[in-house]
Amino acid sequence: MSRRLGLFLACAGGVLVLDQLTKWLVSTRLLLGQPVSVLGDFVRLTLVHNRGAAFGLFPGSRVPFIIVSVLAIAVVLYLFQRDAYRSAPSRVLLGGILGGALGNLIDRARLGYVVDFIEVGVGSLRWPVFNVADSAVTLGVIFLAWILTRPGRHAAAPVEDSSGSTVASG
Repeated sequence: MSRRLGLFLACAGGVLVLDQLTKWLVSTRLLLGQPVSVLGDFVRLTLVHNRGAAFGLFPGSRVPFIIVSVLAIAVVLYLFQRDAYRSAPSRVLLGGILGGALGNLIDRARLGYVVDFIEVGVGSLRWPVFNVADSAVTLGVIFLAWILTRPGRHAAAPVEDSSGSTVASG
């Protein structure tokens, strides 16, 4: 296995394990809809069964969300093969996105909903409840877009050839 693939799979696996472990922990220790303060009112753990998209948006049938998740996974795997995504940071971010997409897909397929539990806000101004997978996907997409749009990235980003050796890109 090449280092490129190993880093990608390690990040995906790490996010997936952390996501599923935290969901199991909160599901076995928290009561549905009952917040538990972590950092006062700002950060709370609140178990929610999300039947919608990320952050509870667009509640509805699970089948369309399963299809979208599978398509997102296919896109991540396609991007991983592209030269523009061969830098180590890109591999880490794509791996995180893959792990997050798999984590929520597992919930939807197994449970019919996604387990969410991280709640952030002040008073009645609260971000929708989310989970580790949502965070990995959202942050992965944001930072990947930033990496790909910053000037001069092609000239500076080393890539690996098929043997795993680093070569200059550009």
